[in-house]
Amino acid sequence: MKRGFILFLTLFVVTALYASKVDTIVVHSNAMNKDLKCVVITPDDCSKNYPTVYLLHGHGGYYGSWPIIKPEIKELSDLYGMIFVCPDGEKSWYWDSPVCDTIQFETYITKELVPYIDNNYPTLKSRESRAITGLSMGGQGAMYLAIRHLDLFGVAGSTSGGVDIRDFPKSWNMNELLGEKRKNKKRWNEFAIYNQIEKLNDGDLKIIIDCGTEDFFFKVNNNLHKKLLKQGIKHDYTVRPGAHNLEYWNNSIEYQLLFFKNNLLYHELVH
Repeated sequence: MKRGFILFLTLFVVTALYASKVDTIVVHSNAMNKDLKCVVITPDDCSKNYPTVYLLHGHGGYYGSWPIIKPEIKELSDLYGMIFVCPDGEKSWYWDSPVCDTIQFETYITKELVPYIDNNYPTLKSRESRAITGLSMGGQGAMYLAIRHLDLFGVAGSTSGGVDIRDFPKSWNMNELLGEKRKNKKRWNEFAIYNQIEKLNDGDLKIIIDCGTEDFFFKVNNNLHKKLLKQGIKHDYTVRPGAHNLEYWNNSIEYQLLFFKNNLLYHELVH
């Protein structure tokens, strides 16, 4: 009996340690005149404010993708003391499409979702306490949004990211969002992360990038790494065996979250 009680008590303590809260919320986008779902995971202890990590899904994914890819994400919220925000980006590449008024996801994330989260959850509201990352399309989206909105994000990541779209002109409905590449080369150049990083100076963003060696995005990630080095922009770049799949992302997000923990500010910024 005593042994059974000790086992019960141990299980209770372990469960209590990992009791993060998971909400599925609906946020209205005025920019697109529609409601979008979002998963928000908060540590159980709401007596203090936390840094926020925005996790973007890939093409064909949805707002519930990350909790499926990484079921332990709830435990990691408590362990690292982070709020995770998993928005729905549909198949938008997280752009404001110049040819489709119904795809305005840059505006949605930066001007509608971030303020909503800050107003309704116990977040630390400075850029130094806000990170963004994602997989595949979401890796591209995370870097794109972070570079263009340095006032919002101080830390950025990408795992298996499509960081140079120009190599894939007929893939993943990008033609529908940007127009055909052969007719819109200037636009495709402007939207490519490979060219966006020219706006950065060293220290503007704390950056972590990784990609598997068997991934079809490996070459563009390696090229991005080389360009960051050439520009003198410090960043973490990890290469490991792996392909463009759930197994790789389940593993890689652990390293990214550790990087975020070490680089995010865990207290209010004093001006």
